[in-house]
Amino acid sequence: MQDLFGPIEADDLSHMPLAARMRPRNFEEFVGQAHILGPGRVLRRSIEADRLSSMIFWGPPGCGKTALARVIANVSRAQFIPVSAVTAGVADLRRAVEDARKLRRASGRRTILFIDEIHRFNKAQQDAILPHVEDGTVILIGATTENPSFEVNSALLSRTRVFVLNALTPAEIETVVRRALSDEERGLGRMQVHLPDEALQHLIASSNGDARIALNALELAVSATPPDDNGERVLSLRAIEDALQHKALAYDRAGDQHYDTISAYIKSVRGSDPDAAVYWLARMLDAGEDPLFIARRMVILAAEDIGLADPQALVIAVAAQQAVHFIGMPEGLFPLTEATIYLATAPKSNSAYQAYSAALEDVKATGNQPVPLHLRNAATGLMRSLGYGRDYKYAHSYPGHYVEQQYLPDSLSKKRYYTPTGQGFEQEIAERIRRWRAGPAGGRGKP
Repeated sequence: MQDLFGPIEADDLSHMPLAARMRPRNFEEFVGQAHILGPGRVLRRSIEADRLSSMIFWGPPGCGKTALARVIANVSRAQFIPVSAVTAGVADLRRAVEDARKLRRASGRRTILFIDEIHRFNKAQQDAILPHVEDGTVILIGATTENPSFEVNSALLSRTRVFVLNALTPAEIETVVRRALSDEERGLGRMQVHLPDEALQHLIASSNGDARIALNALELAVSATPPDDNGERVLSLRAIEDALQHKALAYDRAGDQHYDTISAYIKSVRGSDPDAAVYWLARMLDAGEDPLFIARRMVILAAEDIGLADPQALVIAVAAQQAVHFIGMPEGLFPLTEATIYLATAPKSNSAYQAYSAALEDVKATGNQPVPLHLRNAATGLMRSLGYGRDYKYAHSYPGHYVEQQYLPDSLSKKRYYTPTGQGFEQEIAERIRRWRAGPAGGRGKP
């Protein structure tokens, strides 16, 4: 067997961790990141055509940054020099550059310099590699879990292309685990391991999209489980819990526990109990619930149960959803918790929902009521001659940018759908509406 950085004897595999043994060797074995590596994607085509430019892979731990660099090393005809920013210094970089320069003079071959955890390099170390990236002496591939906009020099960043890698989905983690269980050459296939679905789902949920965590825990659980009389190792839920040091909660993401727990969370927020709301949030996240599912419920809560009593609640909820999508887990728990507490302690009002429901009842009861002529758009001369737009009052031409006129269909002209409560910001809305409806006596009038 050939490793990316030199030959490996078959016997040596047994001394490597499972996660290292199961590293993908080609695109067919690589799991995840279809948005940049799917057939026909620019990065995939450039790798297969061996037309590489410097790049940085940015993504959470265990999503495949280093694995992808190793796949590139297998596919490319270039020399591959791996460097860890944790242990390497400027001298190591200069040595790698000199080796690359000699190889290029001797054979014309290019060199890929892979820097793992590039965000750990200081400015001087990054500056040391900059001119050699710029003149093409080396093709830089950096890997980082931190935002390269903040951690990589702007000069170096401008000479690379950043590819964002995502945490693996539960389905992708399952693929990685099942492949390790069945692979007889590099995986656990010869050990006759059986992983019941309950234990598998807990392993998947607790790995949080990190394939390395899943494989390390799987290997530890297997090593701690003796074979039975038939030579089979049956991994119990307890064995997976011990390996992860994470107890499985009674929670079925597709069953009653899923719906009961999110219901408790919603009712706690609606009932203005921040302590209970945070508790149910923690229960869901700890059990492996999709954080974006929770964030979507927050957005609905903000509009349905808080509404105009605090319009900022919807902004906070959407910001939390965007933050979780952007940074992933486990750090996503911070914006989710902040938003949960904000929503739970905000003044509550469902007046917007009540207004819509009342309007919808009339829509269904009265059918397609004609739009009043003065509100219609007079796009042609014929329309104008028929009275379209006639006598329409342009609100901005009046004091306070308000003028009283009919906006509802004739048959519904006296209806009122929105009734503001006395909660929070709706007090101001209610006063504003009162002044408008007071007419000229309230200080309104024509110009």
